[in-house]
Amino acid sequence: MTKKEVFKKELEYIKKEDFKKSAENLLELVPDYFFEIPAASTGKYHPKFAQGAGGLVRHTKVAMAIANDILSLEYTSKDFTSDEKDLMLIAILFHDTHKLGVPEEKYTRFDHPLLAANFIKKNQNVTTLNDEQIDFIAKAISSHMGQWNTSPYSDVVLPVPSDKYQFLVHKCDFLSSRKYINVDFNEKGDIIK
Repeated sequence: MTKKEVFKKELEYIKKEDFKKSAENLLELVPDYFFEIPAASTGKYHPKFAQGAGGLVRHTKVAMAIANDILSLEYTSKDFTSDEKDLMLIAILFHDTHKLGVPEEKYTRFDHPLLAANFIKKNQNVTTLNDEQIDFIAKAISSHMGQWNTSPYSDVVLPVPSDKYQFLVHKCDFLSSRKYINVDFNEKGDIIK
């Protein structure tokens, strides 16, 4: 199974074909470990479905499903253009892709949002996205940790969300990490709704 096939269902949430193709091209460049590791090494901050092998992929799928559902609501959909919705979904898809850094380290890198944002910028050439769209995605990724933007183990201070797009990406990631959320997956790795 190719990397883009892992997210086949979630890629369908992205409506604009060239945006979808850009996301597929970027997915093929994501570190292999992203598809294998749990969402967190300790399980302390994520629900059961995000633990164990492939947990980070399941966490990402749930965050994308939450975003897709929120953006489909009649009262919410008026707040965003179709392109903005697609770009937020792409940001969610890539928000944790560099969680262990490059090269891969043993533990979560606190600066992983910045690493993932830089990955998007560095690989713009495999997309049809313009500078403004790349910047939109990168800013939403880099601020996805929200209020948890400092660590006693790092000198890095992550940006916090500063607009409605960044707040939505952060909220979907946050909700996907809540321990009271229980999501079931079928044998193909798709969410059972």
